[in-house]
Amino acid sequence: MAENEIKTAVEDFDWDAYEKGDSHGEKSREELMKTYDESLGTVKDKEVIEGTIIALNKREAVVNIGYKSDGIIPMSEFRYNPDIKVGDKVEVFIENQEDKKGQLILSHKKARAARSWDRVNEALEKDEIIKGFIKCRTKGGMIVDVFGIEAFLPGSQIDVRPIRDYDIFVGKTMEFKVVKINQEFKNVVVSHKALIEEELEQQKRDIIAKLEKGQVLEGTVKNITSYGVFIDLGGVDGLIHITDLSWGRVNHPEEVVALDQKLNVVILDFDDEKKRIALGLKQLLPHPWDALNPDLKPGDKVNGKVVVMADYGAFVEIAPGVEGLIHVSEMSWSQHLRSAQDFMKVGDEIEAVVLNLDRDERKISLGIKQLKDDPWENIEEKYPIGSKHSAKVRNFTNFGVFVEIEEGVDGLIHISDLSWTKKVKHPSEFTQIGADIDVQVLEIDKDNRRLSLGHKQLEENPWDVFETIFTVGSIHEGTIIEMVDKGAVVALPYGVEGFATPKHLVKEDGTPAQVDEKLNFKVIEFNKDSKRIILSHSRIFEDEAKAERNEARKAKRAAKRAEEAQAIAAPAVEKTTLGDLEALAALKEKLSDQK
Repeated sequence: MAENEIKTAVEDFDWDAYEKGDSHGEKSREELMKTYDESLGTVKDKEVIEGTIIALNKREAVVNIGYKSDGIIPMSEFRYNPDIKVGDKVEVFIENQEDKKGQLILSHKKARAARSWDRVNEALEKDEIIKGFIKCRTKGGMIVDVFGIEAFLPGSQIDVRPIRDYDIFVGKTMEFKVVKINQEFKNVVVSHKALIEEELEQQKRDIIAKLEKGQVLEGTVKNITSYGVFIDLGGVDGLIHITDLSWGRVNHPEEVVALDQKLNVVILDFDDEKKRIALGLKQLLPHPWDALNPDLKPGDKVNGKVVVMADYGAFVEIAPGVEGLIHVSEMSWSQHLRSAQDFMKVGDEIEAVVLNLDRDERKISLGIKQLKDDPWENIEEKYPIGSKHSAKVRNFTNFGVFVEIEEGVDGLIHISDLSWTKKVKHPSEFTQIGADIDVQVLEIDKDNRRLSLGHKQLEENPWDVFETIFTVGSIHEGTIIEMVDKGAVVALPYGVEGFATPKHLVKEDGTPAQVDEKLNFKVIEFNKDSKRIILSHSRIFEDEAKAERNEARKAKRAAKRAEEAQAIAAPAVEKTTLGDLEALAALKEKLSDQK
């Protein structure tokens, strides 16, 4: 175009009419308005259309939709997209074509919401990457604005690494993938981790393909658990088990490593698919057994710290990474195996004696009882047969009482050696565990480290006296203290007990005797060796009746004999008298004839 060329805005403008005050020329104002309205886009309230951003500031965005006026939208509606700029096409919802101020009222938020459900379903079907604005935290994750819908972002789906601070993501716009939609409840779940995993998957394949056992790699501590440490090897994770962190004992991995710490690790093993990688840290350091004193041998004394306790023993660290076991049986000369906690606890500094040392197997057996003299070395001198001592009751059996005279010196009191007089059915009737009891040494079994002890031997045998008191046939007053199947136990004078069978418990009236009944009993058997006295109550009146019968029989026999003697004497007298009378009569008759 030439510089001197003048071009009018309207070539056929009627200047004459304009000078007369008729600026519309031939056309009426109404016609011009109609023409102007038709030149604008036709819009309707509550409609979603596309507009262009023509201006931006911190508070508002000016959007042109081809209408007679531009619309204003608050910038807060574009928080999900901080990269928005002039010229971008955006969807808007026409709230009102003209308010009281003549302003076109638009909403981008409502436009998004009107089509949001279709858009989000489309994103899931097409596996589309979408943008979302993280609004706030919620339980278990975050709330994300996606197309105007509040979607849920689980904490585990934010990143491939565990997130320790969720707040740093609030207010950020990030890319996501829709991973799940609940059509019934209109719930949407999104993931940012899915995007990262796709990118890392190829990196993992490249890294894993190059892994070899024994290879040393640099990694970063990603997560710490009670059982081990997860290490990021640059896109692939490996695990250092707690036992592979240090040659020494580790209570928790936090004692050895810290989050985000960089360290060198060695690959110990991985599965066929190379999905599980076992790493080691201690393997990069020399084994502490290699540094153990080469002159250490059984019998040497060592100092150490108790690191672990168990019922069967204690593990003692005698050098960093070198532990020995003190079995509970090596803690005391006592035969009574107790819990190791009775002797020591974790953290105790102790002295011990090396019992066994296997450098190939890397095992050490220790003992602490060896620091004291074995009490059985001079047992005959310290506890000779016949000597008397005080012991403590440790345990019961049906046949006796186990006692301990001193630590490591045990003995058994047989049940028959508890009392001279009392019939002890079980030791618990005589004493109790933990009680003190006086004993006398009867026998020594050095090989089995056991003493035979007696308690009754501390007193004289009363059965020597009882033999003269409870003679067979003697009668004594007794009390029935217990009824058993075969009879009754009877308490006699002097603390001795006797026994009567049921047939010997029948009273004179025919009824059986009862417990706690006091009666006279006759001794029918006495055995000093077996300490047995057999009694009878019935025998008392039975013998009396028998004696009476015997006396009656004797009297009867005596009377009979007397009667027989009388019977023999009476006829003789009678015969003689008659004979005499006949003789006299004959004589008298003879004399008369003579006359």
